[in-house]
Amino acid sequence: MAAKQDGRSVGSLSGGCVEEDFLLRLSEGRFAKTVERIRYGSGGDVDASRVSLPCGGSLEILVEQLTPSDYNIEHLQKLQKTLEGHTVKLRRVALKAIKETGAAHLLDAQALGARIQFDPDNRFVDIRVGPVTRLIIAGISPVATYCAEFALAMGYEVIVCDPRDKAWNDFNVPGIRSERVHPALFIATPGMCHRASAVVGLTHDPRIDDLAIMEAIETPSFYIGVMGSHKTSKARANRLQRTGGLSSEQIARIHMPIGLALGSKTPAEIALAIMSDILRVQRGKSRHEL
Repeated sequence: MAAKQDGRSVGSLSGGCVEEDFLLRLSEGRFAKTVERIRYGSGGDVDASRVSLPCGGSLEILVEQLTPSDYNIEHLQKLQKTLEGHTVKLRRVALKAIKETGAAHLLDAQALGARIQFDPDNRFVDIRVGPVTRLIIAGISPVATYCAEFALAMGYEVIVCDPRDKAWNDFNVPGIRSERVHPALFIATPGMCHRASAVVGLTHDPRIDDLAIMEAIETPSFYIGVMGSHKTSKARANRLQRTGGLSSEQIARIHMPIGLALGSKTPAEIALAIMSDILRVQRGKSRHEL
């Protein structure tokens, strides 16, 4: 959330629970430090008589005061370029900073990992920033439809590729980018897959799925998966290694069978398992941590 002392703001903190109180405190001159942390709700340091969280939990907020200094302006320009580009950065915010030097700077980062991590010694917090996650769906199917809908709700950029005209007849998901080309051709186009990209093959047709996966494996995509049973996945791995020339290391990058083992049966359940697994990998969580 970005806010000015006169009450103007964009974005949100909690979806409506604390915004009014936060803006009121801001107008009263409450947040004078360069960086501070406040907590609403259970165990919080904000007066509970003025606001409470209906969920009964707590919400910790990192508040930064950004003065119009040359340092802060340059930092925001770099942050904008990061969000518009194809790289991932860590925005490191010093928890004990002074206005003259600025509180934050950007560091190179892995694409995967927790969004927010505090230094054990409470010196700084790392906030992972980067482009919107891109989901490339190779081929239209009932599962692909639900994956597209779930991904859009999660804030992903969704691109669906399928060269079959008939496949588009019953596919209608507003908000996606449609590419009526073979997914392999789209994926092979420079710049289409970056480190914040996930590629999934969901047709059960090796002419689409296999070729798409073979191209995706040459990209820095953080997640590559293809739908199929354990038996089908084993046959696909042998096929990709034998005829596609993929190495054992490349095969190991492919999530097959795709998704978490939730006992999913319906297309919606399978799509939920797929999107859950993509999010798991994106956040740097191993399966045994779930």
